[in-house]
Amino acid sequence: MAAHSHDHGHAGHSHSPGHSHAGHSHPALRPSVLGWAMAATLGLVVAEIFGGILGRSVALLNDAVHNLSDVPALGISYLAMRWAERPADTEKTYGYHRAGTLAAFTNAFVLVLLSLWLGYEAFERFHSPVAVVESWMIWTSVGALAVNGGITLALVRARGDLNLRSILVHNFGDALSNIAIIAGALIIHATGARWIDPLLGLAIGLLVLWSSIGILRESSHILLEGRPLDLRVEDVARAILTVEGVQEVHDVHLWSLGGGHHALSLHARIPDMHLDECERLLASIKQVAAREFGVEHTTVQLERAGLPAKSGYVMPQPAKK
Repeated sequence: MAAHSHDHGHAGHSHSPGHSHAGHSHPALRPSVLGWAMAATLGLVVAEIFGGILGRSVALLNDAVHNLSDVPALGISYLAMRWAERPADTEKTYGYHRAGTLAAFTNAFVLVLLSLWLGYEAFERFHSPVAVVESWMIWTSVGALAVNGGITLALVRARGDLNLRSILVHNFGDALSNIAIIAGALIIHATGARWIDPLLGLAIGLLVLWSSIGILRESSHILLEGRPLDLRVEDVARAILTVEGVQEVHDVHLWSLGGGHHALSLHARIPDMHLDECERLLASIKQVAAREFGVEHTTVQLERAGLPAKSGYVMPQPAKK
């Protein structure tokens, strides 16, 4: 609502529950799915460790470590989904939407370190390759492919959520690495080329590194309150200027709360008007922000028109049509 002060300033803040926006994706996934995925992944890790030891395959052992990193990642994501459901309180006034983003950042950071270690171990094997047992590589990877493929399909509908996307990307990479190990085992069996096994281990490490850096960059952008990538400050300011009575917009700030929830704050200068008119103008601004940009949290500071500009970003007139 609007509040009047002696300097003719007014402030408005809104939350738009239940709105939908094309750029938003909310995970339609039950946390229990992640619990089952954790149990399946633990079983897979045990199988790959035994298969890697008996088959003397560094690629299989590296993939077991790769899958082992999924377990804490799934656990963190499970907790993040639970936390994100908690309502706002006096400590977390915007709620817990960024719990998932924090989980994605943590997962990606761990995966970057892990990929570097996997790459180093594979590189060392180039100097001293060993004979592998192809049958252990093939059948263990077939089982791993079934598990990782199943988890990937279960998570694909929630790919719009950054937290769950980090798990989806990781499991999809696992499935690809399983296919590569199966193909590599067949080639080793046909040609006897021992260097293929460490090459696959190196390729797995690079795949994890590539996929993790993108998630690390996006999650850190949200944690640093960067502008949502699908929105532009200029577009939002120009849309607000189309509201009748708004003569100038400045101090425009856009940021993401995580999970597709965006927030906006701005100063708008208006002529002197009655408080009832201010409230109608505030409602119009919030409607524009929610309808055109999917912003759920909008804070507006109304100021008297004609005051000197003190902000770095000022739009004194609407965009020309």
